Amino acid sequence: MNRTVSDFQIFAKPVGARCNLNCSYCYYLKKNNQFAGEPSPPMTEDLLESYISRHIDAHPGETVPFSWHGGEPMLYGLDCFRRIVALQQKHCPPHKRIANGIQTNGTLLTDDWGRFLAHHRFAVGLSLDGPAEIHDMYRVDRQGIGTHEAVMRGYQVLVEHRIPTDIVCVVNACNVMFPLQVYRFFKTIGVRYVSFLPLVERLPDGVSDRTVPPEAFGAFLCTVFDEWRAEDIGAIKVQIFEEATRTAFGQDHSLCLFRPTCGDIPVVEYNGDVYACDHFVEPAWRLGNIAETSFTEILRSEPLIAFGEAKRTSLPQTCRSCEVLAMCNGECPKNRFVTNGENTEKRNYLCAGYKLFFNHCTPFVRAVSRQWQQPGKPGLRPEKDSTGRNQPCPCGSGRKYKKCCLSK
Repeated sequence: MNRTVSDFQIFAKPVGARCNLNCSYCYYLKKNNQFAGEPSPPMTEDLLESYISRHIDAHPGETVPFSWHGGEPMLYGLDCFRRIVALQQKHCPPHKRIANGIQTNGTLLTDDWGRFLAHHRFAVGLSLDGPAEIHDMYRVDRQGIGTHEAVMRGYQVLVEHRIPTDIVCVVNACNVMFPLQVYRFFKTIGVRYVSFLPLVERLPDGVSDRTVPPEAFGAFLCTVFDEWRAEDIGAIKVQIFEEATRTAFGQDHSLCLFRPTCGDIPVVEYNGDVYACDHFVEPAWRLGNIAETSFTEILRSEPLIAFGEAKRTSLPQTCRSCEVLAMCNGECPKNRFVTNGENTEKRNYLCAGYKLFFNHCTPFVRAVSRQWQQPGKPGLRPEKDSTGRNQPCPCGSGRKYKKCCLSK
């Protein structure tokens, strides 16, 4: 089994699972137990350079994306990130460019960090679950104290330095009951891009009390979508709404959750071990170590290919005949654990919620698709030439096509 290495993304974790917070629902803190039960030491400089050079060499695109994750990657320190940029510049050939992104809880952001991130054009994902009384329910520090105030200080650093910021909101059993309060809070503070990630914590006998109920998650998305459609098209980008709308343009999903297959976003741990996915950092899915194996070999490896294809081959029959299959594709395999009586097929826990939302937004997506397909609008279809780049985008945002859906 073999495949051509295409564009890929890697979650690099230079401090592993180490974090300065103790969020109740964090699934990654437990990974410390996998590495001798001790807090992860930082990635060594030699290993860091090996990772950066191998990543650049393996990536076929002109733009080479780096995604720094944790734990809390800012625990690596600002000087180490300066070293990261220097090593990227050292190993990047003239015909390529580097694009850095970092996912953070925001509590360690300072003006020094802000100047650095802005100067080197980092994009930032900031974890924020809503207003204080909602965010602080689960996102707490080591003393059990809510972190909202500290996160908002970090957010202001990002705003003041004009750093592109994606708010990552974990939708859980608490904030799912307050969709408009959460969404309007984000609007109030000037958020321009938000991702809603559903919390699913599996237990031996079911799911945790923090887990979002499927139907409630669907209703949350429907409520936010209705307000977004009425007031905020073109002003705020909501990731799952963009993913649904991509089907109107015949575009592939950009989010791994909704692609037919997966395996394009492996993880590099602090010790150089590579795993198939952020949610599968387990011994069974260790693919090798960057000190011993090239990324090209890892990305072409049979275990990773099989991991990715399993998402499609294990898709339940109910999904294969579902009217919103193109939007969902069975979502993430980690959430496929629900069985029904004698039917042993494992359905996605969130199925009812996704089905509710995707059916709710389908009329909008179809309307966009019809407008997209209208005759007499040459250059607007993605498979045509680019003569329509400066035309109004057919999604109705009022923005130019090149600044809106063409850039997705």
